[in-house]
Amino acid sequence: MNAPATNASELLRAAGLRAIGYAILWLMLAGSSPGDLTAGAVATLAATWTSLRLLPPSEGRLQPAVLARLALRFLHQSVVAGADVARRALDPRLPLRPGFVIYPVGIRPGPVRNMFTTLMSVMPGTVPTAWHASGGLLIHCLDVAQPIMGQLSAEEALFARVIRKASGDG
Repeated sequence: MNAPATNASELLRAAGLRAIGYAILWLMLAGSSPGDLTAGAVATLAATWTSLRLLPPSEGRLQPAVLARLALRFLHQSVVAGADVARRALDPRLPLRPGFVIYPVGIRPGPVRNMFTTLMSVMPGTVPTAWHASGGLLIHCLDVAQPIMGQLSAEEALFARVIRKASGDG
């Protein structure tokens, strides 16, 4: 999905944006003490170089509107699911039907699939646990009676749109 950048300007742009991000992260974590700035500059350069080696920039452009939609959906789902989990945990009259479902992930194995699995792991009420022999992802759920498959399918479709747009495939 991610084709490596072919021109120097794309590589320079990606390196600059990543370096700015790492420098901001350093300043947030370590502060702006003059004694720490040299170490911060070295750490920023090392992190930028490493990130460019491990994840070369792609030729596509990130679509802020699609990414914002994914972020808002994730935030909404997290709040709703978190409240539901808390309500079920604190009210013994509400049923919990824990169990496992096998979700057939449509994204090919690799870094993109790993990113999607990570996104699924932070959603309340569901935890990816292992890859099933069938190729699907074994998901532990607090309530298997909920429409888990439909929710995961919707999340995957939106995630795939974000990734496709970012990689220039759509």
